[in-house]
Amino acid sequence: MKNMKDNYKIKINKCITNIKNGMHKIPKKVKVIMIVLFIVLLIIGLVVTIIVESKKQKYEEYTGKNLNESKYPGYKERINKLQEEHPNWTFTLFYTKLDWEEVIENEGHQDNTEYPLNLIPDSSKYPEDWRCEIDKEKTFDNGTWLCASDKAIKYQMDPRNILNEENIFQFAELKYVEGAQTEKGINEITEGSFLEGNSITEALIQAGKSANLDPYFIASRLIQEQGRNGTILSRGCEHNDTVVYNPFNINAKGNSQEEIIQNAAEYAYEQGWDTLEKALIGGVEFLKEGYINVGQNTLYLQKFDVVNQDDSLYSHQYMQNLLAPQSEANNMKEIYEISDTVDANLNFIVPLYENMPEEVSEK
Repeated sequence: MKNMKDNYKIKINKCITNIKNGMHKIPKKVKVIMIVLFIVLLIIGLVVTIIVESKKQKYEEYTGKNLNESKYPGYKERINKLQEEHPNWTFTLFYTKLDWEEVIENEGHQDNTEYPLNLIPDSSKYPEDWRCEIDKEKTFDNGTWLCASDKAIKYQMDPRNILNEENIFQFAELKYVEGAQTEKGINEITEGSFLEGNSITEALIQAGKSANLDPYFIASRLIQEQGRNGTILSRGCEHNDTVVYNPFNINAKGNSQEEIIQNAAEYAYEQGWDTLEKALIGGVEFLKEGYINVGQNTLYLQKFDVVNQDDSLYSHQYMQNLLAPQSEANNMKEIYEISDTVDANLNFIVPLYENMPEEVSEK
């Protein structure tokens, strides 16, 4: 062993000696050029590293002093107001490093895509200019949805329209918090729905705890997807001679009701979801693996794919319904209020965009 080490040292010393001897033979001008080239390459490398790092998304706990108001107007006063009213709440600043107008352009409907990323109900309840110019009168999904305009998308995506008591739960981090999510809250929100019953309540709490996922979010998502009475996908539908369940509406897409159910049922069949319990457990795991673990850990981020952990943007969204995060957030807020845990130690992840206008997006 000692001889091997000695031989190794001899070889290294010989190599160093050869390099020194070789350097002495190089003309002085060439040495200077080599040094200059080395310095230039080093500087280029540092600049590239700085540029790459500056574009990387990052998360930072809000302290009240670490938010540039001139760069991100209208955020600070809204966050501070919420913290004053709920001292146990914390806020995480999510620097998306994305330009606001580019985000809206990518979220908007393109004329070369079959399915718009964002849809609104075909209803007179919403302004006429919430319908996109492309496919203005064309209906999608089951025939009751319209393509959303950039104006509608801006209003729903602008974080400053969400930083208030009514909508803040769109930013709630969807994790299990001991003592914050209770059976009382689940029972209250599921009463009279297809989820009613102690066994389902216990299953939702346990599934959330096991997956470190907010059980209130799970219940809210199920009601959002199925309605209070449920649908054929939560009551069970036959596919390949097997009754299957898909209460989370996973892969439920298409331009007709028949196509939507067919796609969702086929997915459930492939997963072996032949009971509602299996479908609930499998659906929770799907949410965790497919969304939570890639950084889409709020209602907002599951709708708007502005997280770049998987090296892609704008395509990985849970639903097309532009209004879904707002609706689900209202359900979650209601559950927290009913269970008297709205002031628990909850965290909210607030996205920041570059080049935000001073004016808050209007409806």
